[in-house]
Amino acid sequence: MGTFNIYDTSWCPGCGNFNILKCLKTALEELGKNPSEVLMVSGIGQAAKTPQYISANSFNGLHGRALPVAVAAKIANEKLTVVVNTGDGDSYGEGGNHFIHNIRRNVDITHFVHDNQIYGLTKGQSSPTTNEGQVTGSQPNGNSNTALNPILLAIVSGAGFVARAFSGDTDHLISIMKQAILYEGYSVVDILQPCVSFNKVNTFAYYKSRVYYLEDDYDSSNKLLALSKSMEFGNKIPIGVIYKEQKQTFHQKNKILSKGEPLVDRKTDINIVQKIFSDFV
Repeated sequence: MGTFNIYDTSWCPGCGNFNILKCLKTALEELGKNPSEVLMVSGIGQAAKTPQYISANSFNGLHGRALPVAVAAKIANEKLTVVVNTGDGDSYGEGGNHFIHNIRRNVDITHFVHDNQIYGLTKGQSSPTTNEGQVTGSQPNGNSNTALNPILLAIVSGAGFVARAFSGDTDHLISIMKQAILYEGYSVVDILQPCVSFNKVNTFAYYKSRVYYLEDDYDSSNKLLALSKSMEFGNKIPIGVIYKEQKQTFHQKNKILSKGEPLVDRKTDINIVQKIFSDFV
């Protein structure tokens, strides 16, 4: 038998990230993905440490800048399965502009947002998704900002696959992850992920008493219905594929990329490259 190494994570005991990591590994295994075929990309934060605990290619970028790296890698090598793991602050705060405009580009990547409604790495100040009025470590008088609705934002920005899941529901989360990875285009999953250390409001018990599966006859292709469901977040929180629409991907719309052969495999005339460089001298 081979030698196995066990590494401690930097997450707090009971953190919702543990289940997300477990589910992601299971989803990739059940899809038959070889580690060499997968690229895990992240920014900065507790959620962004996920690639460090998975045997696959990985790239850890700057705070809020995971999406540009992921998109660039996919454009260069469309054979890669590109999965982004970031938090609500990383994705919707520092990375908010990239979030909106990479939805519009529709490059075929999968974006998992570990949404604990707080900045866990920096000890508990409010994030874009923190409830208005919620008291945090740095807002003792309560958060004065309106909470961002990432599901609603993603749909109105043009995303073709928008889902919500709960890290406390393993089987459902694995199913949603697999659907998101298989979707051809930009897919985003907002994962409710309790922070047991710094968010004493949105706990596992809080979500378990509120989340419910979308009805069997729910039509995820109905955008108006999806918009209505996306605004349902309070005593009842729907989980599942909120909206799904098949759209042309960035590769399919681009005359160069649509030729089939990945850019990374194409031959480059060094004389052309040298001429381009000389034009800037």
